[in-house]
Amino acid sequence: METDQPNVTFIGTATTVLRIGGFTLLTDPNFLHRGQRAYLGKGLWSRRSTEPALTIPELPALDAVVLSHLHGDHFDRVARKGLDRELPIITTQAAERKLRKWGFRAAEGLPTWRSRELSRGSATLRLTSLPGQHGPGALDRLLPDVMGTMIDLERDGTRRFRLYVTGDTLRRPQLAEIPQRFPDIDAMLIHLGGTRVAGILLTMDAKQGADLVELIRPKLTVPIHYDDYPVFRSPLRHFVEEAKRRGLVSGVRTILRGETVPLTV
Repeated sequence: METDQPNVTFIGTATTVLRIGGFTLLTDPNFLHRGQRAYLGKGLWSRRSTEPALTIPELPALDAVVLSHLHGDHFDRVARKGLDRELPIITTQAAERKLRKWGFRAAEGLPTWRSRELSRGSATLRLTSLPGQHGPGALDRLLPDVMGTMIDLERDGTRRFRLYVTGDTLRRPQLAEIPQRFPDIDAMLIHLGGTRVAGILLTMDAKQGADLVELIRPKLTVPIHYDDYPVFRSPLRHFVEEAKRRGLVSGVRTILRGETVPLTV
């Protein structure tokens, strides 16, 4: 393991700053303030209940953005206006097309299981697109394409760290291929919240989240995306209680907005 320990700073919603092996990534940039509305598509809005822990000018120098999907609570109008247009954005193919229209010329959409590498000296950070499904059944076709991301740090050809960022996915059968292709996952950033719109579950609640932990078996799970909007209906404490009930809680590390925690146990 690197002496510069991988860590995550939680900004809010699914927005984090990841520092891994000398690389710095921003995930799902949502910088709206409390009371501002995020557009969720199909005429739907949700008003933010929290403040982001950082603003865009306060961010460190970034190597890339990892964007799970193009929803207003994951890439908002503040990010669209304030982020550097030349910053690489690793995302879905559908999101790439729209981002490029907006002037983000370095946006790159990855098909599932495809990778993009960042290199610096002897270190390589490999970002691999993973399957995800935002909505149940046919409803998923009305929602933006979503991806998870596997982030592998290699130095001199040897893997040193592996992080899975789930994206806004439900627990679905296609996720079973992830631990088969990517065993020995060091940490997982899990998008929770139990988002419900018109009564329909669109992100993992406590039970589905615990199911995914049992499937993936990471050494460490850090829950995010859990209380920033009223459409998030499954509180963080429900996930912690479910993890405790299943004997998984020792591998769960909760994080508050503005906090930085290590991604190693």
